[in-house]
Amino acid sequence: MFEQLHTRIKPGDTIWVTDADGREIKGKGRQFSSTSLLLDAGGALQDFQAARVGSIQLQTKDSLKNGMLWGGLAGFVGGALSCALNPQCAEDEVGAGMSVMLGVLGAAAGAGIGAGIDAAIKGGKLVVYQASSGGAARRLSLAPIVTARRQGVRLSFSF
Repeated sequence: MFEQLHTRIKPGDTIWVTDADGREIKGKGRQFSSTSLLLDAGGALQDFQAARVGSIQLQTKDSLKNGMLWGGLAGFVGGALSCALNPQCAEDEVGAGMSVMLGVLGAAAGAGIGAGIDAAIKGGKLVVYQASSGGAARRLSLAPIVTARRQGVRLSFSF
């Protein structure tokens, strides 16, 4: 399934990669291949091999369409009712035309407000890749630690 990432994620999409050690890194996906992915995590490019990736989540976006529809409907009803409830507006054909015109203007304003609200809503996270547990997969990881003050080895097991 890792080899199909390019069908679910586009370069530039915001993703969260959880590595085999359980660390979660957020960034923009840059390149995807059948064996690795390149992530831009705040300007630092990180290469993840498929065997070291536990899961990948994609940031989803809320569609503007439903905000526009609900906002437009609310605006139309509000605009039409404001004229319909006014006795001077509801007396003749001009009043009926005014009611429809206020409804249309209210719908346009409501659609714009609804779209703005939807644009401000952040989407959720969608899991697009989950490594298989494999049951019998055991890992031993050995990594050197070399800094100005410390030298050593980091050892981690997973089973």
